[in-house]
Amino acid sequence: MHGFATTEFQLVLLRRMADFHPDLVEGALHRLGATRAGMREANKRWQAMVRSPRLPHGARRYAAVLGPPEAVLPRRIGDLDCTVQLWALPLWPDLRFEILLGPAGGAAPPWNEWLVRAPGTPPPQLRTLEDLVPWSCVVADVGAAFPPAVPREGSAPTRWQLDFTAPDGAGRPRSCTADFTWGLLQEVRTAGASRGTEPS
Repeated sequence: MHGFATTEFQLVLLRRMADFHPDLVEGALHRLGATRAGMREANKRWQAMVRSPRLPHGARRYAAVLGPPEAVLPRRIGDLDCTVQLWALPLWPDLRFEILLGPAGGAAPPWNEWLVRAPGTPPPQLRTLEDLVPWSCVVADVGAAFPPAVPREGSAPTRWQLDFTAPDGAGRPRSCTADFTWGLLQEVRTAGASRGTEPS
């Protein structure tokens, strides 16, 4: 993993978000001093690392790239004692990259890997569809603001969806589906709208 560090890892996350918001990704690349070609190369290297039997697996892979986690916290899921590890990423200072480890610990693949709200950071005020701005919130933010949100698998391992009901600007309840990449909100579609259509 020589030469692969926090900046390159952020490029990997951005590569999966470019399908939704190339404009936001372009701005993030500028802040990182990177290019689209660099983003593609970082993603290519990451995929090779993930598949390599010679490199660390599970949590050790992330520690090798990002350094020691900022926090390691216990989490109880049903009858299982699990652990989460958190890393800060400069692009999203109010968020943390979280991996969820099962009882087997860091040697096994993480059960989940995504961006979450940083501990102690207040969530955004989400009251209507107009508040659901891309990149402004994570899965838990939307789920807490509009219960009972129903999670669904997305179109790829790094994508998630939530089905929920939220009021539009006129106060009318609308059935919605939110799309997330690496846990970060990308877009919200109202019932009957195709992907890429803004809620009305």
